Amino acid sequence: MGGKATLYWDYIKLEELLALQTGVEPDESELENDEVMFIVIHQIDELWFKLAIRELVRVRNLFAQEKVREQSLSDAVRGIRRTALLFDQVAHHFRLMETMTTRDYLGFRDKLSPASGFQSAQLREIEIIMGLQVNDRIPLGHDNDYLRALRYPDGRVSPASKRVEARLKDVPTLLEAINEWLHRTPIQGSTPEQDGDTENVRRFVENYLKAQAIEAEEAMILVRDSAPGEADRRRIEERYHKERIKAREFLLAEEVPEEDRPRVARVRAALLFIESYRELPLLAWPREVLDGLVELEQAFVIFRQRHARMVERVIGRRTGTGGSAGVDYLEQTALRYRVFRELWAVRTLMIRKTALPPLRGPDVYGFVAKE
Repeated sequence: MGGKATLYWDYIKLEELLALQTGVEPDESELENDEVMFIVIHQIDELWFKLAIRELVRVRNLFAQEKVREQSLSDAVRGIRRTALLFDQVAHHFRLMETMTTRDYLGFRDKLSPASGFQSAQLREIEIIMGLQVNDRIPLGHDNDYLRALRYPDGRVSPASKRVEARLKDVPTLLEAINEWLHRTPIQGSTPEQDGDTENVRRFVENYLKAQAIEAEEAMILVRDSAPGEADRRRIEERYHKERIKAREFLLAEEVPEEDRPRVARVRAALLFIESYRELPLLAWPREVLDGLVELEQAFVIFRQRHARMVERVIGRRTGTGGSAGVDYLEQTALRYRVFRELWAVRTLMIRKTALPPLRGPDVYGFVAKE
């Protein structure tokens, strides 16, 4: 063909890449191995984050369409699961970080001040794309909000702050796109644009709650009758009673403003419907989407928890280099930074296949009921 030959080291810019591990020193030879390892691991993490952002944006774009093609759901599932694997890789790096002793890290820690892992703009981007709300963010431990912490110390705009502020304008989030898609889900053969859809969905919810109450009652009797004393039996009865009340409140979206309840309730009913009747051909891939999102968030939570344990092992519970609460801050994010809460909540309500309400409108789902 006569074209220029592509060489491996040119294609991946190898020489440029290997020259980037100097930190704040002019030459890598002035660094101890621990510091070079610290730099390399964080650079690799940022590259994983770059891939995660690309995958999340692509999945978000698939669901942000007015009509999501069924054929595209397999691509979405692949992107979601790939992102979960990326976070598994990042979490795995902490094992390597833990080969560094506290004393070794303290030998170069002062070079980082006031740098902090919180200044990873790409990690903030991932949170934003997924759908973490500003009001859910945890303070760093000082007066600066998370956007201000991404600027230069004198308040000037930085590449990190530009990146995150641009991502805030990139809507919808993955959560919003998924909820819009879920809202259109046929429930017992009924879709939102059809007359009587509200009544049909409410009927499904009420029938499901009845079936769930029967299941909960049977489970409660088994546990209660094995309790050693009357006080324990009453406590068990009360616990199961509260569980049934919470199930109704959740499915009717009673905790959200009244004007938003119909939409939120339909999304939650769709989650429950897809999970409950997942064997139906039309629901097979949607169910994989939901399962993949749970896997993704689980991987993200494990990454945060693993990060906290690594930091505590290496530096204890001292104040972070950027002035944050250190391990305490990381632990709180692992507990509270959850996006797909309703996907997790619906698992509390699920019942056995044999106890499900009869399916109506089976032909909508590519399923023919037996005579």
